[in-house]
Amino acid sequence: MRLTATVVIALRALRRNKLRSVLTALGIIIGVAAVIAMVSIGNGAKSLVEGQIASLGRNVISVFPGSATTGGMRGGWGSSSTLTVEDAQAIEREIVGAVAVSGEVRDRQQVLANGLNWNTSILGESPGYLSIRDWELSSGAMFTTADERSTAKVAVIGQTVVTNLFPDIDPIGQTLRIRNLPFKVVGVLKPKGFNFFGSDQDDVVIVPLTSAMRRVSRRQNLSGILIQAQTPESISRIQQDITDLLQQRRGGREPDFTVRNQMELAEAATATSRTMTALLGAIAGISLIVGGIGIMNIMLVSVTERTREIGIRLAIGAHDRDVRMQFLIEAMILSILGGVLGVALGIASSEIVSSQLGWPVLVSTNAVVIAVVVSAVIGIVFGFYPAHKAARLDPIDALRFE
Repeated sequence: MRLTATVVIALRALRRNKLRSVLTALGIIIGVAAVIAMVSIGNGAKSLVEGQIASLGRNVISVFPGSATTGGMRGGWGSSSTLTVEDAQAIEREIVGAVAVSGEVRDRQQVLANGLNWNTSILGESPGYLSIRDWELSSGAMFTTADERSTAKVAVIGQTVVTNLFPDIDPIGQTLRIRNLPFKVVGVLKPKGFNFFGSDQDDVVIVPLTSAMRRVSRRQNLSGILIQAQTPESISRIQQDITDLLQQRRGGREPDFTVRNQMELAEAATATSRTMTALLGAIAGISLIVGGIGIMNIMLVSVTERTREIGIRLAIGAHDRDVRMQFLIEAMILSILGGVLGVALGIASSEIVSSQLGWPVLVSTNAVVIAVVVSAVIGIVFGFYPAHKAARLDPIDALRFE
């Protein structure tokens, strides 16, 4: 009951100086709003990057060509590829937990169809490619292992290619020409949009690996190998097994390949986003401290203004702890009210930024709870000294105060 009465008295004291109370809480409001907005925008950016990384596939491990040294001339990453179809077959045959493997050949060619032409990416892949990339078809079907064995002239195309070559007709069953060779369209991919690197994933024509190597690119080695691990937990082990296998196949020579997994790519991609979010959140958090100093300042002024009131309360039997609690509660009410209003303002600001600039935002429940708790703690920390000073007043000196 005593606590309830103290809260009522604190609310009455704050209500007597409405404008001052609002201005005092403004520092907390702005600080919390800034923290919520910055963290929401940062989380949204991180979520966007993670989504783009996820669009590259599920549990993906990639083998890239490494460096090569020829006649004393040292090349950089990807300068020469010694990856072979046999390497991909060995991985598929010997690595436990590799549920899908696709050797890959990448090229870019002018494609003609339906009286139109378009320059697009040509990918030579194995039938397991769509499973690795977690990519579905909107119509038709993926080419088969038999098509790959027979070097069939069949193709699966992305939505961007459909838009530019088959704008008014169903592409399934139609013919497109690559290097003047006719390829039959057997499937159309569902749209995926742009990836993390800014490339249009839908601007692609996928043909069997053997067809790409013998008919289109006419090369002997692979541009890379894609592997799908059975579970996320097995990725690290499979990555090491692949490295050991390929090194063994090269007789212990200096590695001419690089093995990376999707988790490493996601970690690298989101590291900058996390750093910026933490930095912006820390800068915004400084305004919370400034708001707390403002609360302390106003509470000290309030103690001075209400010295006679404090003296009367102490003279009629109030304890030190009652006076201390009253001023602490006033400070906490100001900071918690500022925190709640700051959360509302921060969420509203995030939504406005998202709608006006098109930036993704993701409001974190944890950030909201932490912001409110921190504002309450600030009220206690910065309100304690004024409350302690009020409780230590001598009743006689306080009654004499003018």
